[in-house]
Amino acid sequence: MSEQESFLSHLVELRDRLIKSLLVVLVLFFACFYFSGEIMKFLSLPLYQALPEGSRPIFTDQAGAFFTLTKVAFVSAVLLALPWILYQAWAFVAPGLYEHERRFALPLIVSSVFFLLVGIAFAYIFVLPAAYKFFISMSSRTGAETLQDLQKYWDFTLAIFFGFGLTFEVPVVQMLLLKTGIVSLEQMKAARRYVVVAAFVVAAVLTPPDVISQFMLAIPLILLYEMGIQFGRLVKARSRKDEVEVPKSEVEKPS
Repeated sequence: MSEQESFLSHLVELRDRLIKSLLVVLVLFFACFYFSGEIMKFLSLPLYQALPEGSRPIFTDQAGAFFTLTKVAFVSAVLLALPWILYQAWAFVAPGLYEHERRFALPLIVSSVFFLLVGIAFAYIFVLPAAYKFFISMSSRTGAETLQDLQKYWDFTLAIFFGFGLTFEVPVVQMLLLKTGIVSLEQMKAARRYVVVAAFVVAAVLTPPDVISQFMLAIPLILLYEMGIQFGRLVKARSRKDEVEVPKSEVEKPS
């Protein structure tokens, strides 16, 4: 097979795997849209618990409910389809990897999904209730009645989920940087003091303007960084083992 034919076959395979991923997302989207009302009620629990007794959220736009439920269904579908999407990505790139690279890549993918979900769960359980209790307490101090638009609530919630999901990927990013040799374990240890400052800066940007919410992101970020350093010791030890095991005759990756 010529180089051009090989390139075209890879493009065809990539197209097929993208189509398979999109089809699953589409099917899950319609299923999630059917249950989008129940999903939205579940996601709105932190808001309902923070609102004064007898108060209910509202929609200020006639089409607000439709667009909000559509976004909820789409995000839910993508999260549910994430294992399948990652499997398709893995099946596409795996044939071109060494055996020791496969052993590293698969745990990296699994751990990235794990930390993403942990970050979202942490934001839902701890951050959103604290944030809305703070917002509503500020409103009550003025004597005004608090009316919360569910569309704005979802936009805010999605931003929080996205921010916390990404920031909880710190150990995964550290493992990738160590494995590729961009950063050494010693450099990560030396950067601890800067990471503490950066964690509070990131927390100030991503969280509501109250000290509790900022600490609720900054402290986990610092702990996750330390976790990444400990994982780095294992990666470094494993890399040395792989260097010994990889045959010297292995000069080209499999096609």
